[in-house]
Amino acid sequence: MSNVMQREPPKFPCEIDTELDRISSLPGHVLGQILSLLPIRDAVRTSALKRKWRYKWSQIPHIVFDSQGISISSQDQTTIKNKLVNIIDHILLLHNGPIYKFKLSHCDLLGVSDIDRWILHLSRGSTKEFVLEIWKGQQYKLPSCLFSFKNLVYLELFNCLLKPPLAFKGFRNLKNLDLQHVTLAQEVFEKLISSCAMLERLTLINFDGFTHLNINAPNLQFFDVEGLFDDVSFENTFVLALVSIGLYVNVKNDQNVSYGSSSKLLRFFVNLPHVRRLEIQSYFLKYLAIGKVPSKLPKPCIDLNYLSIRLNFNDYEENSAALCLLRSCPNLQEIEILAHPEEQAVVGPVSDFWDDDHWKCLFGQLRLVKIVGISGIRSELDCIKFLLSNSPVLEKMTIKPVSKEEGWELVKQLLHLRRASIQAEVFHLEL
Repeated sequence: MSNVMQREPPKFPCEIDTELDRISSLPGHVLGQILSLLPIRDAVRTSALKRKWRYKWSQIPHIVFDSQGISISSQDQTTIKNKLVNIIDHILLLHNGPIYKFKLSHCDLLGVSDIDRWILHLSRGSTKEFVLEIWKGQQYKLPSCLFSFKNLVYLELFNCLLKPPLAFKGFRNLKNLDLQHVTLAQEVFEKLISSCAMLERLTLINFDGFTHLNINAPNLQFFDVEGLFDDVSFENTFVLALVSIGLYVNVKNDQNVSYGSSSKLLRFFVNLPHVRRLEIQSYFLKYLAIGKVPSKLPKPCIDLNYLSIRLNFNDYEENSAALCLLRSCPNLQEIEILAHPEEQAVVGPVSDFWDDDHWKCLFGQLRLVKIVGISGIRSELDCIKFLLSNSPVLEKMTIKPVSKEEGWELVKQLLHLRRASIQAEVFHLEL
């Protein structure tokens, strides 16, 4: 018997082509999904594969013009602008089918007037997702035809100026609105939010033209805001569950905000009965501390399981607001506290604040605690002691000091703190 291995006979070219081109036999909608995942440059290039692929890309429902999909090797801004405009014009002209998603986010594209023409073209179709990000130059003033999109579900704008026509009655199907570095008037903002009855997610980052965040959105579930504003209020937001809010200015220096004696903390939570995750960033805790801070909220936030706060341990008012929140959230499972090590001025008597017996409460669900940026002052250690002694099921507390020197001293002090949970582990992380 021969030990020589027998080789299979060579396959005919047609058999090889058939095996290598199995992708071409996939259903049309699957091919469309594959092409939609490719950068627009690569999707258009598939026309060169074979006749069956010619202009297949022209039916893809998702079109994205970004720096990954279109790369232009030139330093001249005029040349870049002309090439980009020509490419986008060419692709939209040849496209043959509905465009459900359109994204224009090229790092070299200015707010040129050609965008008006592209938006007008899309407004006559069935676009559901529209993203426009102007990364260079001045804010781009959106044309009125954008506000005639009838099927819009997702709208994301960056560096734009919004001025809807008087006849604008809202986007009736809009569920996700993301506005960053935008300008719009106060009445325009309020009308935009209240007239989008289906709105579920709202993001506002660095805005201008309005300072009062009056949020009237019955279906809103997610709210993320960072910027300069004077006031925030909620109306008909009873399903709002995820809130992240940051105020860029310290309100103790802003006389326009610190008026009256009514509690901002009470007003803030009136229409947030089911909030599950709350992130209080920048100086917003100082805003919540305006007015008479109660020992706890009239109605506890029973659904809140995650709380993140940025706290100045040297500020009595902020400590009062933080404690009110902690005592009003009986089902907290995770807490994160970001300290203000850069703010050393003491505001009010805080030396024995967290050590007072009448602050005692029980965190029956708390399992994870993380405290970042502490420097070892008395109020910080008292807060750590307060959490350890009131958390019977705590599993892990992570402490991250502001510097390595303070870290070693903290380790010595933390080892001697009493813990309500026998399984609680306290970790010290160095920078």
